[in-house]
Amino acid sequence: VQLQASGGGLVQAGGSLRLSCKASGLNLRISEMGYYRQAPGKERELVATISGGGTPTYAASAEGRFTISRDYPRRTIYLQMNNLTPEDTAVYYCNAQYKGTHWGQGTLVTVSS
Repeated sequence: VQLQASGGGLVQAGGSLRLSCKASGLNLRISEMGYYRQAPGKERELVATISGGGTPTYAASAEGRFTISRDYPRRTIYLQMNNLTPEDTAVYYCNAQYKGTHWGQGTLVTVSS
């Protein structure tokens, strides 16, 4: 299983970013995928997940601002992040649950005030 993450960067508070994660080596339709993040000095935390059937779940901090989606033909999931705040600054990790737990490389999101 390989997860190729992209997106991220620097944005001002109130702005938007989209993260992408392309998966290979797994069956997308039976794999739950998602995003976690880790801010400096903090533990890694769940941001959002999406089931193989496309059902999303969100952490309270992401609800209403972030949208997770998946594109089966492109084997990719997306995390659209709107109305970002400095508290969203973190390294974001793509995750897949398929015969075990798999992680993509982290991508840094920095939100300036």
